[in-house]
Amino acid sequence: MTAVIIIVAVIVLLVFIVIGIYNSLVKLRNNRENAFANIDVQLKQRHDLIPQLVATVKGYAQHEKELLTRVTEARAAAMSATGINDKIQAENQLSSALAGLKVSLEAYPDLKANQNFLQLQEEISDIENKLAATRRYFNTATRELNNKVQTFPSNILAGMFGFQKEPMFEVPKEERASMEKAPEISF
Repeated sequence: MTAVIIIVAVIVLLVFIVIGIYNSLVKLRNNRENAFANIDVQLKQRHDLIPQLVATVKGYAQHEKELLTRVTEARAAAMSATGINDKIQAENQLSSALAGLKVSLEAYPDLKANQNFLQLQEEISDIENKLAATRRYFNTATRELNNKVQTFPSNILAGMFGFQKEPMFEVPKEERASMEKAPEISF
């Protein structure tokens, strides 16, 4: 009789452990999805400001049409992306296009002094800072989920229930190469 009680107690304990691990995996996945929803809010603001920025720059930089077209196309691709991984890739392309626009704008001192442009640039800079913060939070949530998915014993249940390692929101390879170079400072 005591052996049966011990076996039942062990089974009940194992069931509670499985439930606890499964629930923690679900919470971590939901936390990651919530973190990306926060990124989506910032991306929406960014997408809304880009047409204004492009229109303002067009008046000054007629010969930069290729760059402006790239920014506009990257924005459209980012807005139509579905799924977290597709959005990450599309947003990385948009970030790269915006970085090219910033470099190109150095050639237009009149534009840099334009009040509308300055305000748009400030708003975009603010959104980019907020995006950086929300991306850090997203990556933290992703790391926590990935740790749980890859560590024992939760990795066993993660595999059984379809949880998998998820990608981080990282700097695109093109931008990473430029970040590794020392900045040029000129006066």
